[in-house]
Amino acid sequence: MNTSLLTIPNGLTFLRFLGIPLFIYLTLNLHADGWAIVVLAIGGATDYFDGKLARAWNQTSRFGELADPTIDRLYIFATLIVFLLRHIVPTWVIVVLIGRDLILAILTVVMKIKGHAPFQVTYLGKAATFNLLYAFPFLLLATHDSTIGTIAFVLGWGFAIWGIALYIATGISYAREGFSRMRGTRVINS
Repeated sequence: MNTSLLTIPNGLTFLRFLGIPLFIYLTLNLHADGWAIVVLAIGGATDYFDGKLARAWNQTSRFGELADPTIDRLYIFATLIVFLLRHIVPTWVIVVLIGRDLILAILTVVMKIKGHAPFQVTYLGKAATFNLLYAFPFLLLATHDSTIGTIAFVLGWGFAIWGIALYIATGISYAREGFSRMRGTRVINS
């Protein structure tokens, strides 16, 4: 594990973090959806490449392990709030996704207090996040009344449905693991 913070993967993670306020400004203040879609697409790409490059170049770090999922959650939260304000997705989607993250955040704090390590992100957890991050630019593009908007609607909801399903499933899996750790038993995932 690399101890340096100054790596390309960590730089990509930080770039994704900087995209959060930029996305909010572009969508809510400027209504520059085209640029906001570019920011979302770059955010999704950096989420993929930061981990891929960190493993390939042996530049994994504790910072990256903690910052990457935290920034993913912030990105998802900020995007959902913007989508709520712009009426892009139904409220139940926002409640389910944010609710899942709040429950796991509380569970993580309780686990930390009891001396347990935070959750290790699973492959399915990454897949859930990827699907949501890929859905968001399409869902924003789908707000435009055009053929491209119609195609984006189909693609966006395709990614979103898979992302939501995986997000819920992995949330249940993480919660089971957390409660199991605190009880001192082992969960066998099927």
